[in-house]
Amino acid sequence: MENFKDKIEKIDINNVTASDVTVIESVIQLLDNGKIRVAEPIENDWFVNEWVKTAILYYFSVKKLEIIESGELEYYDKIAPKKNYEELKIRVVPPGVVRYGGFCEPGVVVMPGFVNIGAYVGSGTMVDTWATVGSCAQIGRNVHLSGGVGIGGVLEPPSAMPVIIEDGAFIGSRSIIVEGVKIEKGAVIGANVTITGTTPIIDVTGEEPKEYKGFVPENSVVIPGTRPKVFPSGEFNTPCALIIGKRKESTNQKTSLNDALRTFGVQV
Repeated sequence: MENFKDKIEKIDINNVTASDVTVIESVIQLLDNGKIRVAEPIENDWFVNEWVKTAILYYFSVKKLEIIESGELEYYDKIAPKKNYEELKIRVVPPGVVRYGGFCEPGVVVMPGFVNIGAYVGSGTMVDTWATVGSCAQIGRNVHLSGGVGIGGVLEPPSAMPVIIEDGAFIGSRSIIVEGVKIEKGAVIGANVTITGTTPIIDVTGEEPKEYKGFVPENSVVIPGTRPKVFPSGEFNTPCALIIGKRKESTNQKTSLNDALRTFGVQV
């Protein structure tokens, strides 16, 4: 892959040749096949492949708008939906869409939701009704993205970390995770939690609160919260996320999840 990396880095997007277009399209095909990723875990950390994100940006530049037909429906876009779901062993319920350049491992279920270019979704994961997986988001295995969940896309700058949802996490309905936030393994995010790169994530389980930003620790159980903040016109409550407990380690993920939801009374 180093050869493609070098070629992408040498492209002048203001003076693209036919050879450059072939390189860009080849990279997106590798992305679509899951042979490369926008970001990948290495030694318990995540690293961004900037050249892959750059290739996606270039792909949008060189592709032209065209009519895309699906039965009686007509669309006008640059990137067609993925095809051959049966061969890929992923279940996609109408009108769910996985966009070309997004990759789902065998065993993924996409209800009427959306998986964008550059995204990677692991086996056993459910993308529930009207949930969206934004561009370049990395979703682990056996994750549940509940109805209406919004996983934000992060394309620019190419060095920016995409949203990461690690294995076994549960994201409750209508929750929003954006701006490169990382949800670590086994975490449970309750309904209507919004986490941005600057949202205070406060662990309230100890004698003193402990604050995080940009990530939710492994197996944490999180609900929406507020905390007071003083403004020139007075004191008002601003949004935050509260860690109210830890999910128990268990070989049975479903049992572990049900115990966490029952113990902490989390709405999902």
